[in-house]
Amino acid sequence: MESLDTVKLLKECDAGSKMAVSSIDEVLEKVCNCEMKALLQESKEHHEKLGNEIHTLLNNYGSEEKDPNPMAKSMSWMKTNMKMSMDNSDATVADLITDGCNMGVKSLNRYLNQYKMADKESKKICGELVSIEEQLCKDLRAYL
Repeated sequence: MESLDTVKLLKECDAGSKMAVSSIDEVLEKVCNCEMKALLQESKEHHEKLGNEIHTLLNNYGSEEKDPNPMAKSMSWMKTNMKMSMDNSDATVADLITDGCNMGVKSLNRYLNQYKMADKESKKICGELVSIEEQLCKDLRAYL
């Protein structure tokens, strides 16, 4: 049971890190403020680095990666483009990314509770991902 919960938790973390990278990529070129752009770029790199660790662990378990839910990705893309077409500002980007971070933190905590038998290493990685999301959300407050 432990390895099954571990793989499921890692897959959800994988999908979450990919969703974060995709969301940041979607808005990065639209950001005007240099510090905010650097902040988003740094967070993207953290997500990618953690994603690579997750991929290694999934490979060790003989499991495939998990892509974000196509419907969630489509809805995110539509929301981003709709909001940016109405107000193409750094504040809008900060608002969108903050919403994404909050959804990510909520989902990851739900998966931590759901997959209680996951091993310590996968729980630690999930916690790191939550921390990255919470820190980005906190750092973006200055741009709202």
